[in-house]
Amino acid sequence: MIIYPSIDKLLEKVPSRYSLAVLAAKRAHELESGDLKMLSDYKSDKSVGKALEEIAAGDVIIDPKSKMLERDAEKLDRKDQE
Repeated sequence: MIIYPSIDKLLEKVPSRYSLAVLAAKRAHELESGDLKMLSDYKSDKSVGKALEEIAAGDVIIDPKSKMLERDAEKLDRKDQE
C-alpha cells in the first residue's frame, strides 16, 4: 500500500493513474540499473517508492515528445470506464 507520497499528490503531477504506473515503473527500472538519483534523501527503500517520490517532487516527468505513453494510458482509461 502506498502511504507516501499520496496518490492525490502524484496525480497532480501526472495526468492519469495509468501514466503514473508506467512512468514509475520505467523510472524504477532506471534506478535499479544504476541511474543517477534525483533526490538526496528518500523515505522508501524500494526503487518503485523512490521513483514515486521523485515524481511527487516534480523531478521526473513525462516527456512531452512521447505520445505513445499518453495514448496507451488513454486507451486503458477508456477500457476501465466501460
